[in-house]
This record gives sequence, structure tokens and C-alpha cells, in this order.
Amino acid sequence: MVIGDGIFTPAISAVVVAVAVLILVILFSVQHYGTDKVGWLFAPAVLLWFLCIGSIGAYNICKHDTVVLKAFSPVYIVKYFRVGTKRSWASLGGIMLSITGTEALFADLGHFSTLAVQIAFTSIVFPCLLLQYMGQAAYLMHHQEDVKEAFYRSIPDLAYWPVFVIATMAAVIASQATISATFTIIKQAVSLGCFPRVKVLHTSKDISGQIYIPEINWILMVLCIIVTIGFNNTTQIGNAYGTAVIGVMLVTTLLMALIMLVVWRSNWLLVLLFTSVFLSIELVYFSSVLFKVNQGGWAPLVIAAVFLIIMSVWHYGTVKRYEFELESKVSMAWILGLGPSLGLVRVPGIGLLYTELVNGVPHIFSHLITHLPAIHSIVVFVCLKYLPVNTVPQEERFLVKRIGPKDFHMFRCVARYGYKDLHKKDDDFEKMLLDKLSAFIRYESLMESISDSEDYSLPEEYQQATTLDTENGNQMSLHAISTESSQNSIVSERSPQQPVRHVRFSVPNTGTVGNSGTVDGEIQFLNDCRDSGVVHIMGNTIVRARRDSGMIKKIVVDYIYAFLRRICREKSVILNVPHESLLNVGQVFYV
Repeated sequence: MVIGDGIFTPAISAVVVAVAVLILVILFSVQHYGTDKVGWLFAPAVLLWFLCIGSIGAYNICKHDTVVLKAFSPVYIVKYFRVGTKRSWASLGGIMLSITGTEALFADLGHFSTLAVQIAFTSIVFPCLLLQYMGQAAYLMHHQEDVKEAFYRSIPDLAYWPVFVIATMAAVIASQATISATFTIIKQAVSLGCFPRVKVLHTSKDISGQIYIPEINWILMVLCIIVTIGFNNTTQIGNAYGTAVIGVMLVTTLLMALIMLVVWRSNWLLVLLFTSVFLSIELVYFSSVLFKVNQGGWAPLVIAAVFLIIMSVWHYGTVKRYEFELESKVSMAWILGLGPSLGLVRVPGIGLLYTELVNGVPHIFSHLITHLPAIHSIVVFVCLKYLPVNTVPQEERFLVKRIGPKDFHMFRCVARYGYKDLHKKDDDFEKMLLDKLSAFIRYESLMESISDSEDYSLPEEYQQATTLDTENGNQMSLHAISTESSQNSIVSERSPQQPVRHVRFSVPNTGTVGNSGTVDGEIQFLNDCRDSGVVHIMGNTIVRARRDSGMIKKIVVDYIYAFLRRICREKSVILNVPHESLLNVGQVFYV
């Protein structure tokens, strides 16, 4: 419904079709610049707009008739329904258009704080809207022939053109707000695995909510143009818009009640009171817009149904794929039973095997070595995680741990990125990962050699914090010096049973550390493998419905989900993996 709102808001903002299409093309064409480039203009323009309509409303109330102030009495709404009956009930759908925009307030939380939205709405937006609509009512009491253009007709002659320009700017800004809300919803759906992968660009270095999604932007533009040209008049667009608005409000209320129960664990009486109050109002308006479903109100319902099907199918397929990987991951006992060579030919080179699992060996690894009895001399399982921060410092980007004994030469690396960090195509990623792998080998050997020591000093080149993980999930932090965390610093979680050990140590001048051999020898082996080549290995799990499945399940899995997989962005494209060093390993999974 929010996506439908993002389609109908720009479409209803203009009247002349040719001009509307031109404005829509320009509006969507400049989205990639981001709102932060022109955001400084939004607040003054919108504030000026509300002050103008509030002042014009107060002017009309004073000039024409102050009796409209009686509208605050609930007696008159009862008389309105008593006299008009069904017509009065149906008119509530049009009244919804007077409060459009409130349904998108939650999306603005990605740009502003909660307190800022509350203060602006209660102290400026709501009072100015009340004054404006009461002013129009006062004007129409003496000029009923101007009912179709009451707003512009009620403007004093001297202020007409300035207000017209401000109104146009406000319409564009309102359209921008709903477009941004649509981008926010899509981004959150992608993060939750409920929408196909799309390209998300962050247009601001400081505000994470300011994003741009090229694919969704152009789809919205095409749909807006179709709506603008396809509907006969603004009345039908208004009916569709009202349906989208009240639909968003209904869904928001229901989800809010769910959050209060599950997340906040509020008292059920409070939840019942909240839901009853808001639903009693929203259901009344929703019942009125049902009278206008055949007059344009069907459009947002169809759009919402299409996107609901897409999101449901994608989420179903994604969950099934992850459950398959989780349930079929390889046990460490099986890996240890293969021996140091893993029962294979260990060819020179480094294999970076990408997986979504943070723990365990993915099934794609056993699938690969079963059908191809050879594997690289060093295998690194790479798991990428995106964190809700601007950027992750280079020294905190990678978390490394060893899998199995040292002679297995198998590691796991969790690479953490902020929303502004890019996974570049060049060798930076490989170089940083392998450098961190070398540092991990040194730290691991140092820890083995000083486990019984109490006080050591660390040379300057090693004076940085690192985290060593063990396969059972516990983590141990080494801090050579205390540093003050920056705003975007990442702090690793540790098991509450495992205390942090603070040690200072020195590197022995001999190249030997501990009883496991030479550190330089293992690092030289790592460098030799790097020189032999690095291969990026990615799993491509294809989901298929079982032969005995029903017709609906086969259509959903074999056609709709398969189609969405083909048109969505490949993971290798998102990660910018060089094509010449990419190895895709496919397998079929039946559900």
C-alpha cells in the first residue's frame, strides 16, 4: 500500500496531463542526486506553505463568516450523517484526502527524529490545516459556485501567484517524501529477505535513511505516468489515492499492535485500547472508500496485491534455501575425519568460499569436493555482514578464526561493512583479507606462547585491538592500548561467561613462536598460495518443487520464484567479484 501511495501522490499533484508527465519525468530523473543536495530547501518551502494556507484560512474566516468555528462541535457531524445518510457516509472517502501525508510519517523517521516529527505536526501542520479548511468552508458559504476550485478561488488576488508557486513546490516536495518512503520500505524488505535483491545507493554520508534505488525509481515513474494518462480525471486518481492512504493507516495500526504485544510486551489491555480507538476510526473511513472501488479505488488494491505476491514468494523461497543450508551444513567431525589433505588433491592457491552461515561448514563445500576431488591449499569461508553504521574502520572490518587443526589450512572470515562501504572489484578486498589472515596467524601463535605470562609489551606495529574466535562461539579480545571508540566504531560481542583478557607482550626476535613450527613458514606458505591465485567460490542453490507437489506450489516455486531469481541482482554483482576469478557451484534443492 505504501508503494501505491508513492505512485498516486506524484500523479495527483498535477492536473494537466502533458505538464504532469513532464514534471514526473524530471522528478524521477533527479532522484539519484539524493535529497541531501536540495534538502535545505524543503523545510523553508514547506514551512512557508503551511504558514500561507493557515494565514489564508484565518483571513477567510474573519472576512466571510466566523460561524464556521462551530464545526468543532461534534453535534454537526451527527446532523450531517442524519440528513445525508448514505451520501454523507460515501463522502468520507473524499475527506480522507484532507489528511494525506500522515500515513507516511513513519518513513520520515529515517530522516528526522521522533520528537521533531511530533513537534512539527502538532504545532504547525495540524493547526494550519484546520484554519485552511475552515476558511474554505467560510468562503463557500457565500460562493457556492466555486466549490470545484475553492482553494485557489479563496486566495486574495494579490497573493494568488506567489501562493501558486509555493503550492507547486509543496506538491513536488510531498511527492519526494512518498518516493523516499517507498525506497525505505523496499530497502527494509530486502534486508528482511522479503524482496528480491536490488541496488541500494546511499546519497548521504550522515543520514542512513536517504537512499536511492534505481530499479524501483524507474518502475515508479512508469507506473505514475500510466496512472496519470490512464485515468480520465483527477477524481478517479483521488479515489485511488484515498484507498491507498487508508490502507496504509490500517496496516500500520495492525502492525503497531503486533509490535506492542511481541516486541514491547505491553499490557494487553493497553494494546486493546490502542487498537480499538484507531481501528474504530480507520474502519469507518475504509468502509466509505469501498463505495468507490469501481471508480479508481481498485488500482492501489491491485498494486498492493501484486507486490504482496512478489514479497511472499521471495520470502518463502529465501527461507527454504537458508533452512536447507542450515540443516545440511557439514559437521566438524566429518571434516576432521578427512585428514589434513581432506581426502583430496590440494592444489596451489586460495579459495574464498562465500556463505551466509556464521558457524559451521556449508553444504556447498561438501557438494564441491564430492564432485571435484580437488581443493585449494588454503580455504577461507567468507561471510559478509552489513551493519547499520556509516562505515566500519579498516582495522575492525574482518573477524578471523581457524577451522580445524593448523595443517588443514582452513579459516573462517566475517567481513563487516557499513552502509556507505563499497565492496570494490579491485584487489583491495583480497589484500585486506589476506593481510588480516597473516596477522591472525601471528596473534594465534603469540597467544599460545604467552598463555602463562602476566605482563608483556607489544611493538608499535602490533598495537591494535583484535578479536580471536574459537569454533565453539566464544571470543577473546586482545587490547594492546585503550582507544576511545568513535561514533561508528564496531564493538564485538563476547560470551558473558568468557572474560576479556588484557595482555601486553613482545614479539620474539627468532621467527619461532610456540611449539607449532615457524610463524614465518606458515605466512610464507600463505604468500605462495596468494601468488598462485585467488578463486571466489559461490554457491547457486536452485529451488524446485517436488514432483508430487500441488499445482499452486509448482507455479509459485518453479515459475514465479525462479523468474524473480533470474531478474534480481546476482550476489557476485553485488559483491563486485571479478568475473575471471569466479567459480559458481550449483545444486538443486527440492521443497
